[in-house]
Amino acid sequence: MVSCGEFEIVPFTYEGGIDAFMKNEVLSYAPDAYVDEKKTVIGYEISFTKYFYKPVELREMSDILESLKALEKEADGVLAEIMEGL
Repeated sequence: MVSCGEFEIVPFTYEGGIDAFMKNEVLSYAPDAYVDEKKTVIGYEISFTKYFYKPVELREMSDILESLKALEKEADGVLAEIMEGL
């Protein structure tokens, strides 16, 4: 039995609407399922990521390698300072 807490999101463009969706997609798996008209809500989901996402430009491999080499040299200098103090 389908509990009252379960719900489905039916696309506005589904041919035949909620009744066709129930018949084609739900009732074959849960024959005792039903639509509670009192809890039916019509809404719309807007994907802000889809419309406003601006991808971050990736750095060139040569720039990344230069940064890594600089960090490696800096780390060697720090390690040498630590070792001198011992």
